[in-house]
Amino acid sequence: MEKKYDIVIIGSGLGGLVSAIILAKEGKSVCVLEKNNQYGGNLQTFVRDKTIFDTGIHYIGGLEKGQNLYNYFSYLGIMDHLKLKKMDEDAFDIISFDDDTIEYPHAQGYENFIRQLSAYFPEEEETIRAYCEKLVYTCDSFPLYNLKKGNGYQNEILAINAKEYLDELTDNEKLKAVLAGSNFLYAGNADKTPFYVHALSVNSYIQSSWRCINGGSQITKQLIKQLRKYGGEVYKHREVVGFGFENEKLHSVKTKNGEEYFGDVFISNIEPKTTLKMIGEDKFRKSYYKRIQELEVLIAPFSIYIVFQPNTFKYRNHNYYHFKDSRKIWEAGEYTQQSWPESYMVSMNVSEQDQVWAESLTGITYMRFEEVREWETTHNTVSEGMERGKAYEMFKSQKTEIFLVELEKKFPGIRACIKSVHTSTPLSYRDYIGGHNGNLYGYVKDSNNPMKTFISPKTKIENLFLTGQSINMHGVLGVTIGAVVTCSEIVGKDYLIHKINNDLGI
Repeated sequence: MEKKYDIVIIGSGLGGLVSAIILAKEGKSVCVLEKNNQYGGNLQTFVRDKTIFDTGIHYIGGLEKGQNLYNYFSYLGIMDHLKLKKMDEDAFDIISFDDDTIEYPHAQGYENFIRQLSAYFPEEEETIRAYCEKLVYTCDSFPLYNLKKGNGYQNEILAINAKEYLDELTDNEKLKAVLAGSNFLYAGNADKTPFYVHALSVNSYIQSSWRCINGGSQITKQLIKQLRKYGGEVYKHREVVGFGFENEKLHSVKTKNGEEYFGDVFISNIEPKTTLKMIGEDKFRKSYYKRIQELEVLIAPFSIYIVFQPNTFKYRNHNYYHFKDSRKIWEAGEYTQQSWPESYMVSMNVSEQDQVWAESLTGITYMRFEEVREWETTHNTVSEGMERGKAYEMFKSQKTEIFLVELEKKFPGIRACIKSVHTSTPLSYRDYIGGHNGNLYGYVKDSNNPMKTFISPKTKIENLFLTGQSINMHGVLGVTIGAVVTCSEIVGKDYLIHKINNDLGI
């Protein structure tokens, strides 16, 4: 089978699908190729014990009318079709610690955020306000964040370190811990994480926070529906295994099942390290290839998925970010076997607007890939099943038990409510999502050397572009904006922003 398209996109994660719709709306013939059984990358859901779980989308920010993700999703044609539940306005996230009985809220709306936290830090109200102003100023420094034209961001914004900023902001150690308490959203690192990564991650949630009713895969379904509406094609079980060149220009991709897809322009939504390896070192400048391959990836996750007995565990309309030690907010990934897990995030899926009882709970903590290294040659997905063996199952069981002990401290009596427990390790994330070593959010951004970790969507192969969480920012909003950046390289930046704003009547 041979087919020719204007645009061929490899990988159906959010970045790939958003790019596909934008370009299909421009009248391009577009084809998206996905290797797995399910589209959507981190938007995938899965079912255990007749219960839906999210792979990566536990809540979304910025979806109130007129806010940034609302506008992007409206342009893509999916906003009005999403089933969403607004999270607790006074505490969409709760930050807590083993050494403190207080649960500290992160609230929706900046004035409400200041008001709720000031109740626990009355002498720090102006500090909290200054922090909020810094968040907004930082986000406004990224034009596309607010659908504005501009020449990008100033280097000094990229070089501000998140921990150092908080250390300069206040001497109150507990307040610093609370403000940085959701740093699981970007796998925060004390020495390297830039403040802009923190700001872009938390700002949209403070604007407004939402859960997807019955999971984030509805976003994928709506995106594919829109893509097909504009004539785009999308195929699963099409693993790209090779690239065809003609006069140094990419002209086709070859799939595992023997098909070849020809195109004028190619966009890779798969991991950049993998993309470059597949195309071949000889096709890139040595320094560029080496820089990408040597980029440090963020730490991976270990997750447990609990299905509850009916009507036994009350639903909470917020997430929990819990730390054993409030002084180690930035060091949770540096655990020992004895101290693991040093922190975790807990989220609950929602299946109806007026949820009273929780059907399920997802707990996520950090896990270094080295812990599963001995099984790295195994590969296990729905479309390509492979047993990893008894030792692996025993490893998962032991880790699950340790995690449950920690959860029981936070939620006494939770075990009595459990119907079944399921797990995923860095290997699961690697196999299903395709991230290098199963990492959570792509590559480490470094405030000490911002440009070293910057990857342009343009490559030296004139018709090959990149998109996805490693290119701009991770998260639903970050990847959506990243796809706009990628497409603007193809159709023109000012043109695309003008067109999106024009469509939205902004």
